[in-house]
Amino acid sequence: MSNYNSNNGSIKGGNGLKAKVGIFILLGAGLLWLFNTFTGQDLSPQDVIEKVTKPEKNHPNNSDGPKGPGEPADVSEVSNDVLPTVNLGKLVKHSYYALSYVEEHEQPEWVAYELTRENLYPNAKRKDNFRPDPRVPKGSASKRDYRGSGYDRGHLVPAGDMTFSAKAMSETFYLSNMSPQVRNFNGGIWRELEESTRYWTKKFGRLYVVTGPVLTGEIREKIGGNGVSVPDQYYKVLLDLDEPEIKAIGFLIPNEVSVDPLKAYAIPIDEIEELTGLDFFSNIIDDPKLEAKLEKGHNIRQWSFSKKSYERRVQQWNKR
Repeated sequence: MSNYNSNNGSIKGGNGLKAKVGIFILLGAGLLWLFNTFTGQDLSPQDVIEKVTKPEKNHPNNSDGPKGPGEPADVSEVSNDVLPTVNLGKLVKHSYYALSYVEEHEQPEWVAYELTRENLYPNAKRKDNFRPDPRVPKGSASKRDYRGSGYDRGHLVPAGDMTFSAKAMSETFYLSNMSPQVRNFNGGIWRELEESTRYWTKKFGRLYVVTGPVLTGEIREKIGGNGVSVPDQYYKVLLDLDEPEIKAIGFLIPNEVSVDPLKAYAIPIDEIEELTGLDFFSNIIDDPKLEAKLEKGHNIRQWSFSKKSYERRVQQWNKR
């Protein structure tokens, strides 16, 4: 006999169906907990569903590669010529940037990439899909390391520098690209430096960018089960190799809220190299004399600083 009741259009046995749905929900929650526990990840139910139902998106040979459809995703656009030396870490390459990951500190000593004017016109929307980096051999930090720490997951390669494709944007949310930053530093002077870098790129056409925490100096503390180090300072070095005005500049900024102008933190790149033990541009500058000249100086008159951005930071961003 059919369970269909023609008088009210309902299906008998509804309570049994609800019970089955409830069991499936409980099983799903248990599987999600087991998955996060044993993989060290911190995925939402939707993340797990996508991994199960769309495995091709996580396959290293998917069709959404960095060079377009049909190219393997593990091909990197980053030339070795733009990379600094590796001091404390291991080289990891993604599609449009590379990093040197330091296991002891669970973050990179540097990230490096080429930033061009053409790549700064956005077409990819930001999705905060923070996740461990599958290319770090021993595993990167996880979201749980930052939870409740009081520190932001501060980008080293800004998401705003990689808006030209969904893949490029997504790769900036690997936890290997994060470092624990004081909230009003991350949303204050660090934000101003990131936005200034994009402004200078649009103005000059192309910059070579290297960014990182200072891991050779004082470490404030470690957070999370993986022991992520909280650096005391961060740096960013910029190189413009295009005529008519070849130039370079470095910035060294404490991991704290700041009310000082951005240009007050500009220093010669040589000083950052001495502090970090890194050599930033020896691979890309063929002329040793030119390299020495660029890294010894930091003519701030060659880099325009926005008074409006500074005032906005002090009056608004520092207070968020």
